[in-house]
Amino acid sequence: MAILENIRKRTTVLILIIGLALFAFVISGIFSADGMSGVKTGTTVAEINGKDISIDKFRREVEAASNRFGAGATSMQVVNSVWDQEVKNAILSDEFDDLGISIEQDQIINFIASNPGFSQNPQYQNENGVFDEYIFKEFISTLKTENPAQYALWLQQEQAIMQAAKEQTYFNLVKAGLGATLKEGELDYKLANDKIDIKYVRVPYTSIADSSVAVSKDEIAAYIKDHEEDFKQEKARDFQFVYFEEKPSLEDEKAVEAKVVSLLNDKVEYNDTILGFRNTKNIEEFLDRNSDLKYDTIYKTKNVLSPKFADTLMALNIGDIYGPYRDGNYFKVTKMMDKKKDGNVKASHILVAWEGAERANPEVKRTKEEAKKRAEELLKDAKKGDVEFSVLARDNSDGPSASRGGDLGYSQQGRMTPKFDEFMFSNNVGTIGMVETEFGFHIVKIDDKQDLVRVATLARAIEASEATINSLFTEATQFESDAKDSDKTFLELSKEKKYVARPVNKIKAMDENLPGLAAQRAIVQWAFNDDSEVGDIKRFPVNNGYAVVQLTGKYKEGLMSVEDASFMVLPKLRKEKKAAQIITANKGKSIDAIAKDNNVSASTASALTMKSPTIPGAGREPFVVGSAFGLNQGDTSGLLEGETGVFMLTVTKKEEAPKLDNYSTYANMVQTTAMQRANSAVLNALKKSAEIEDNRAMFY
Repeated sequence: MAILENIRKRTTVLILIIGLALFAFVISGIFSADGMSGVKTGTTVAEINGKDISIDKFRREVEAASNRFGAGATSMQVVNSVWDQEVKNAILSDEFDDLGISIEQDQIINFIASNPGFSQNPQYQNENGVFDEYIFKEFISTLKTENPAQYALWLQQEQAIMQAAKEQTYFNLVKAGLGATLKEGELDYKLANDKIDIKYVRVPYTSIADSSVAVSKDEIAAYIKDHEEDFKQEKARDFQFVYFEEKPSLEDEKAVEAKVVSLLNDKVEYNDTILGFRNTKNIEEFLDRNSDLKYDTIYKTKNVLSPKFADTLMALNIGDIYGPYRDGNYFKVTKMMDKKKDGNVKASHILVAWEGAERANPEVKRTKEEAKKRAEELLKDAKKGDVEFSVLARDNSDGPSASRGGDLGYSQQGRMTPKFDEFMFSNNVGTIGMVETEFGFHIVKIDDKQDLVRVATLARAIEASEATINSLFTEATQFESDAKDSDKTFLELSKEKKYVARPVNKIKAMDENLPGLAAQRAIVQWAFNDDSEVGDIKRFPVNNGYAVVQLTGKYKEGLMSVEDASFMVLPKLRKEKKAAQIITANKGKSIDAIAKDNNVSASTASALTMKSPTIPGAGREPFVVGSAFGLNQGDTSGLLEGETGVFMLTVTKKEEAPKLDNYSTYANMVQTTAMQRANSAVLNALKKSAEIEDNRAMFY
């Protein structure tokens, strides 16, 4: 009933939105044959190294992937996942062709047999529980004749298996060429274990204000030219938006509260008395008809109830009602249906089993009499004030809870075996005693008890009314119109109307999630449409409301402009200039003189290694630490340009790691690390060298 009311109150806005959408569709169809002005059409979603990937094939892959991913993934997450796989398949297929890698039937079977998904499936195993290729082949043959649809799915899976088998062969060939000599192992050992101690002074770059270091556009341009690889960019867009959130007004909240109140008491309709929440005889049916939250018959502890109202609700007597009260996005009224004093018990135990007891470990060989004697000894120990029960349980219990110190957690009545259950619920917290069950002798400790309650809650969600939704639509539409016509900037107008304009920068063509708006693919598509210009403004329906968006920036694919790259280049050039200033000002000085003249302290650092070149108090400084290792003990360096400042250091101690008879262990570690990185490193290299034309944005 509550859901139907929500649908009815949105009818006007739904009709308006649908009408506008149909109008936009008809108009756009007049100017564009495919109904998408400014978007090219084609049959390929990509061209990779001269080979086309058809959009039809790609869509089939996306559809199949959607079924695998389920509802947890957005459409663009699925598209991007399929894209990554298609690119990988395409660039690797060229490698397979060049190397002559192919997969025969026996290789497919070997690959399947090594895959736990197949080899551990009883359907394909013989009487000894071993994967049997003949049983597997017979299964596939049966599919072909009796279930063509499943056989077609198998053929798709077979292609994926063949691809995976080829990839395995290819990467195994790559890894076979990876190795490490004993000298490489020795180097790795020395990098990690040769150590030095230093005395150093550091003049931090922060000692010079950024404002005092001038950097010209020409210098930025020259830096970009010298480091072009670092400043390549994809197509990107900037925009700003004002979000009009659909949320209930104060009047809406009062209306929901009034509705909840009206359901409390009985009312008369057509001479019939309709019982309210207070007096209804069938609470479950009443809540099904009138509440947005259904009746939960499960008994609950205090910590499960809403923290803000838990104490009040736990204090209710059976039949008492509390409310209405606001809890999150609901107005609620709660009725106490039943209570169980100490209905939830937390206990720990030490199990002493005997040979033949139910579920006893086969390693247990003691008799019942021996078990009882041992349990009585443990009971005495457990009752001693200086003994930790959990330690006693961990070291002596035969039960699976031993690793948890005997902790059994909380239990409600009837969950444990009867004698154990009776002990838990008939004794007070802190009681320690012995209970005999079919599992053995238990030393039981009652750790805690909690009351249980069963409540019924009438709840109505606080939602925006039809009038509020209509008002929001009008407000967003008016702002869109004003922003298009006003002489003021988007930001100025937003501030004037007390809206918040939020910027979004460097969005890529295939991005989907926007900060503050979540998944909004339509906005990204509009921003990348050829017809959209910087300054354009458009309103979009979004999650729970509307966003009025202005396109504020376009970035072409290629080398960044000086303006776009300046935020990255400026800190680098400033650091270089600051380093030059510091070096010039301190040339020829000693460590102590530099410290005194720059109001810094000389410091020491010990046990520095090349493999972890971090100086305590200064951070990661690979160049400085590497330079120190190039000096002899007692030598002092010149001024060194580090990551965080300019350094001068003296090597106070140099300690070489003891020589080993054999460095094969370290060589193997170097080789293992290289092999672990091989797959991703090779793929990244192939992608970088591949010619990839990405047309996804035309279709998604």
